[in-house]
Amino acid sequence: MLTFQEAQPADLDQIMTIENQGFNQDEAATRPSMAERIKRISDTFIVAKEDNRVLGYVVGPASDERYITDDLFEHLEANQQTDRYQTILSLAVEAKFQKHGLAGNLLTKLAEVARSQGREAITLTCLERLVPFYERHGYVNEGVSESTHAGETWYNLVLTL
Repeated sequence: MLTFQEAQPADLDQIMTIENQGFNQDEAATRPSMAERIKRISDTFIVAKEDNRVLGYVVGPASDERYITDDLFEHLEANQQTDRYQTILSLAVEAKFQKHGLAGNLLTKLAEVARSQGREAITLTCLERLVPFYERHGYVNEGVSESTHAGETWYNLVLTL
């Protein structure tokens, strides 16, 4: 049975396997960075599990900035009650479970958490090829991001809650 829950330290190995499958070496979070996310923002680090196996996850800190800045990938603060935005730093699903709606379900679960925490919107950056996916889930493309993360061109996408 598929469940959605907060990430736990015991999930780290499986999370890193999926992270490294879904992102190139320059884009992927490091193991210490992902461990820090589990420790500091577990309330907005959601894993999809079946039989104790992580199939995918979505994670990001709350922020008072409308758009993601590159420093969020390296420097993480605990979520603050007054932050207006929920960010997404990573959304990834194990390859053989892609194209079955799991990523969309993870986005929905994070939106539920963000609403319950009083956030105004969810914000993320993505590569151009992923813009249509997020638009199908209600996100609006607000243009090219100032982010230079991994030397890529990123786009700001925002979902108003």
